[in-house]
Formats: sequence, structure tokens, C-alpha cells
Amino acid sequence: MKFQKLARVALLAMSLPLAPIAPMAYAETPTEKTVRDRIAPNLGDDAKITSVTQTPYGGLFEVRIGNQIIYTDQKAQYLFVGRILDSTTMLDYTKQRQEVISKIKFSDLPLDLALKTVKGDGKRVIAVFEDPNCSYCKKFRQTLQEINNITVYTFMYNILSADSVAKSRDIWCSADRNKAWDDWMLNKKAAPTAPASCTTPHEKIFSVGQKLGISGTPTIFFNDGTRVPGAMDAKALEARLATLK
Repeated sequence: MKFQKLARVALLAMSLPLAPIAPMAYAETPTEKTVRDRIAPNLGDDAKITSVTQTPYGGLFEVRIGNQIIYTDQKAQYLFVGRILDSTTMLDYTKQRQEVISKIKFSDLPLDLALKTVKGDGKRVIAVFEDPNCSYCKKFRQTLQEINNITVYTFMYNILSADSVAKSRDIWCSADRNKAWDDWMLNKKAAPTAPASCTTPHEKIFSVGQKLGISGTPTIFFNDGTRVPGAMDAKALEARLATLK
């Protein structure tokens, strides 16, 4: 019972949202299988182990449960929740793995359902999932005002309240959607009430976000498929964009 409770605490503690994981496509070693067999019965029906992989650090085993990463020892006696860092370089191995796990194919995003803004030559491309009632999204929108030579695809991802759906509908149904979005996010100027006949892609976008495991806004995707959950400042965004082709 204690082990089961610890496992559930581990699941709750790993809060970084990740993309759905494909079924395991490799053969586990006998030791990795032993770790899986010892942990799995204690997790319950709502938590499935995606994979077990021995890491090159500390003799630990990486256990992916659903979309999350925890660690255990060879005997699966203890669970370790948190990040693995290199004490010399401070390289975050867990963050590296999470970025790999959460990568998507950018071209698979339904960009026709997004607002599209092009600044300068527009060569640098990102997609961002935002809620109109999200204060961090509004902060990130301010940051984007400082960035040039970029194309931004904005998905109105309404997860905070029913009012988010209503605000996004009014914006989507405006004559100039991009202006209406910026008017609201930057200046708190609400869009006119949408006509009853206007339809929106809310349900489709919500479905996409759920499949991608997006549980918070903003969530930013870069054209190499990597993601960053949460707002970035201009310096961090420019540094990230500089690493991409």
C-alpha cells in the first residue's frame, strides 16, 4: 500500500505536460523487464508503464508512466521523483529526455485552424496554444511584440473557463481575427459579439491539444517539433530561435 501511494505521488509530482507516447518499439533487457514487473502491479489501472530503460547515470532506471518520467533502482525498491543533473556541467538530463519525448512533427499541426501573424521576413516559425483568459499568455504576447522576422501560429486553446470559449468565438468571428486577438490580449479591448451563425474550430483545437498532452497555456512549439510549456522572455526566445534552422 505504501508503494502504491508513493507511485501515485510520483505521478502527481511530475507536472510537465508531454505529448502522447507511441507504443514501446524495442526489446527490454531482462533487468528492465524485472523492474517493469515489480512496479506495474502497484500502479493501478489508470497508470500504465510506457517503457523502462536503464540510464547511464547512477545505475538508475528511467520509468515512463503514461507521459511522465520517474526513476527507480535495479530492485525497484525506491522511486525517485525529480530531475537528474550533472554536478559538473549542471546539464539537466531529465529535461533533455522530456524534450525528446514531447517532440511532435510540426507539419502535423492543423495550421489552418490557427491565427497567423507574420513579422518581417517571417522565416522563423513557432506555434503557440493560448487561452484568452491566461495572464501568462498575455505576457508572452507582449514579448512577441519585441520579436521580428517571425511567423506565429496562434491556436485559441480554451481550457480555463466557458468564458474563454465565448471570447475566442467573438475573436474568431471578427472581420480581422489577428487584430481582434491582439486588441484583447494586449489592450483588453473585447471583440464584438459574434453572430449566432458563426462557427469556430474550438472543438477541433481542443481535441488536438488534448492529444498533444497540453494541460497549460501558453505552450510553445518550435519548427523542429520541440515544445516549451509556459511563457518565455524575449532573450530566451531569441536564444532558442537562434538554434533552429
